[in-house]
Amino acid sequence: MSPYRGPLYMTAAMAFFAVEDMFLKSAMQEITVGLGLILFGLGGLIIFLIWAWIRGEVPLHPAVTTRPLLLRSASEVLGRLFYTLAFALAPLSVVSAILQATPLVVALGAVVFFGETVGWRRWSAIGIGFVGVLMILRPGTDAFELTSIFAVLGMLGFAGRDLGSRASPASMSNAQLGVLGFAMLVIAGLILIAITGPGAMPSPRAAGQVALAVVVGVLAYTALTAAMRVGEVSVTVPFRYTRLIFAMIIGVVIFGERPDTMTLAGSAVIVLSGLVVIRRSAR
Repeated sequence: MSPYRGPLYMTAAMAFFAVEDMFLKSAMQEITVGLGLILFGLGGLIIFLIWAWIRGEVPLHPAVTTRPLLLRSASEVLGRLFYTLAFALAPLSVVSAILQATPLVVALGAVVFFGETVGWRRWSAIGIGFVGVLMILRPGTDAFELTSIFAVLGMLGFAGRDLGSRASPASMSNAQLGVLGFAMLVIAGLILIAITGPGAMPSPRAAGQVALAVVVGVLAYTALTAAMRVGEVSVTVPFRYTRLIFAMIIGVVIFGERPDTMTLAGSAVIVLSGLVVIRRSAR
């Protein structure tokens, strides 16, 4: 088996995720975030329900009511809700940069919840990574954007989801995880609509963008799953950071964003810290 397959699948997955964000951000310039989440969640849910049906599986695994998966589901709702709010309202490049701190929070959570041992090098990398987040946020300065807090909350939600995934049973298939994950998107959208209202119905253009986001999102999930199954984890996982590159390019080319020097520097600090944590964890 080629050693390049894992990194290639991971890079493809990150490119698909960045394009998914692009389509959703564009659609949410016309429709509310809540309605966009519901439509996106329903589209993905239907696809994974069909996938589970073809495989002869029950859509919802019996373990969905266990504590780890309930926590995973709650984290998924919070992560998707706040992350979607963030990239709908804030620059995509900034939001994607903050998202890259997720592995640092997961490493910290593994110590708290799973009793993993972390040496001083990883503790130092985690601390430096959070400094990178502060470099991007710059609280207390004129450059601080309140909407960036949504990105931080979304990142924390995704970290909780990843920790919950580690505790999920091995018997739970990818199709069942997909059903659960996209169902949580619908719930997140319903929560937002209850607060803000549904807003206008999507135009054909916005509906098409959401449909494309669904297709690209399923491709991203499939590529991510393939990457983690065919590649060596310690080699494959660092390629998650390519998502930041794709998001930066899309932000500049499509949305006319111009990340400043501090944002770029903070992004570099987060990525380098994350790579150190991943390398030390692999050892």
